[in-house]
Amino acid sequence: MTRTVVVTGATSGIGRAAARELAGRGDRLVLAARSPETLEQVRRECADAGAADVRIVPTDVTAPDALGTLAATAIAEFGRIDVWVHTAAVMAYGRFEEIPAEVFDQVVRTDLLAAAGVARVALRHFRATGGGTLILTGSVLGHITAPYMSGYVTSKWGLHGLARALQQESRDLDGVHVCLVTPGSVDTPVYQQAANYLGRIGRPPLPITTPERVARAIAHCADKPRREISVGRVNLVMRFGFTALPAVYDVLVGPLMRIGGLTGRPVPPTDGVVFAPNPAGEAVRGGWLPDVSRVVRSVGDATATVGSAVRRRLR
Repeated sequence: MTRTVVVTGATSGIGRAAARELAGRGDRLVLAARSPETLEQVRRECADAGAADVRIVPTDVTAPDALGTLAATAIAEFGRIDVWVHTAAVMAYGRFEEIPAEVFDQVVRTDLLAAAGVARVALRHFRATGGGTLILTGSVLGHITAPYMSGYVTSKWGLHGLARALQQESRDLDGVHVCLVTPGSVDTPVYQQAANYLGRIGRPPLPITTPERVARAIAHCADKPRREISVGRVNLVMRFGFTALPAVYDVLVGPLMRIGGLTGRPVPPTDGVVFAPNPAGEAVRGGWLPDVSRVVRSVGDATATVGSAVRRRLR
């Protein structure tokens, strides 16, 4: 049976990669994001990749009634929704007190409250039609914390809690599944597109995985739903350090974030794409993987500094 899949956040990064992956499996797709022109590009990519059919619906997931309208459009076109993949997210870098309140609030609105809105619409439909799969895209930062990303961290912790609660509530609903895909660092444009009040452009810390790998995990959940799939070689190591060695973790995370999570490129204060999209910056990848060797050298040069900090703080 050909599935109908809704993808929110389909114009960039993981969402765009997921749309392509699902297209290659012959699904019918309803693609949603804020940029109409980029949506049209992704529609063509998915049609070329083998999608049974593709519809695009320009959508701001934070706008009132937008998600209900999106669902109604998908149902009117294809009769039902079988899978809903939610990937829409934005970031803001800066010390918590230096990020404007309206920017912080919009990050939480986009990354957490919109996910709750998607879940509400999707689960009501799945209950009414006898089944379906909701796939939420979390982050390793929903299990650990990092400085200078407070809005994103807050949202991903909330999203993980929401996903677990929904999984528990849906246990008695035959055919209804809630999945959480948890990537670590991924080569996407979200870092360059982020709001920034720190003065340095962010970057994904090593090791970096590809959005296509995360997309395959999403497609696997669509085929065989699982409670959670972690994508990233060191995710479990970071979670162990955060939980079992909190004092050591707190000493290390700041220096490592400044070394591996920020570039040396300056940036003036900006709200990035938090309130409006930047179609010119939308792509599957962010171009971070070719830059690995430079970061490895930087990390090596800073190892002694971090080690000294650990020894001083643990005395």
